[in-house]
Amino acid sequence: MYNFVVKQPIKTRDNLLVGNEILFNVENEIYNQNNDFSAAETISTFLTQNNDKIDKSILNFITFTPNLLFKNMPKLFKEDELVIQIEDNVITHPLAQKMVQKYKESGYQIAINDFLFQPRYFGFLEYTDYIKVNIKGLEAYEIDNILRMGKGFGKKCIAANIDSKEAYEFAKEYDFDLFEGSFIAEAAIIKAEKMQYLKSNFFQLVIAVTKDIPDVDEIEKIIERDAVLTYRLLRIVNSAHFALRYRTASVKQAIVVLGLEQLKKWVYLLSFDKDMENESEDLLKISLLRATFCSELMGMAEEMPITKSEAYLMGMLSAMTLMVDAPMEEILQNVPLDEIIRDALILRKGRCGLLLELVFSYERAEWESINKYVKELGIPANAIAQVYFDCVENVNELWRELQEVRFQEEDLDDEKLKNTLT
Repeated sequence: MYNFVVKQPIKTRDNLLVGNEILFNVENEIYNQNNDFSAAETISTFLTQNNDKIDKSILNFITFTPNLLFKNMPKLFKEDELVIQIEDNVITHPLAQKMVQKYKESGYQIAINDFLFQPRYFGFLEYTDYIKVNIKGLEAYEIDNILRMGKGFGKKCIAANIDSKEAYEFAKEYDFDLFEGSFIAEAAIIKAEKMQYLKSNFFQLVIAVTKDIPDVDEIEKIIERDAVLTYRLLRIVNSAHFALRYRTASVKQAIVVLGLEQLKKWVYLLSFDKDMENESEDLLKISLLRATFCSELMGMAEEMPITKSEAYLMGMLSAMTLMVDAPMEEILQNVPLDEIIRDALILRKGRCGLLLELVFSYERAEWESINKYVKELGIPANAIAQVYFDCVENVNELWRELQEVRFQEEDLDDEKLKNTLT
């Protein structure tokens, strides 16, 4: 049985993260009443095995089928960690209403997916906290009717299936409280003329380069997990100033070419960059997840012409278009890359291009495309969900580490930072 799982953010009108929806796909189809039992078995096994990897610091919106509800799967989560989503297969089930009522009375929040202005949905409103509206499947007057009723009953309304800028602009014309869809994660990124790097990474880099005996491996790891630091380092090392005989696309080689003293001066110059204040958690997580996911999937794919480290770099650089308002071809103009990777990033050509397409399809929860690229790459479909979830957990763990560094950083002002570097 092939199963995929994807996390999609749910955000406010002001771009604040409220929670993540965890989407499941089983045997190439999103589960429905016909395969409810087999889907429940697959999903319950996955949730049980990965419960400790789910981010409990925010709300998790998870759709539960009747069998999942009867198996008490929501009890894997504390009441303040979970929103139980239900669909038509629960609403039409003869015993499900009492089960939903029981969870509501236990303190769980309830959401209805793809809410319709129909009598069978009205009976569940007293137990419901959120109603989700598929803006792509309804006429404007239907959306108005649902929102008026939902607001009248004090429900929070979520615009779902926002997969483009046009859909997002359309949804913002209505009185929705929250927004969700494949476009939302990228819509959160504000593209800037100057590329920005994460302050926490920069602070760690400052500490690493100013040690009595700097550790090149440590410096390499810090730079590699930040797409913009990686980009800027490779660009400066391959500039005319160094006039290298052979261009380098390796972070470690770039550090060696630059030398520790020059690297220290480069970091000093970065400390004057006032854009450093405009950091983005979303951007960091997207670039890190793409890099990690690409690297892991590359190791599972057949006949890949690149190494895992090259796949990691490719995944990270693929996020550059989210950081600056420029086409990928222009962004990569001064970054030396193997033509195979360059063609994948710009044209989506070759097996590396297929790998990127798979990663992007997974971000957008495009199940048919996922299946297509998995088959073309020879990746075991039944393993990809666990790999993805492990990558998400790795990124979250790294983010927690960076948050700890950020707290340390806030105790330092600009003058102390400059004193450290001089």
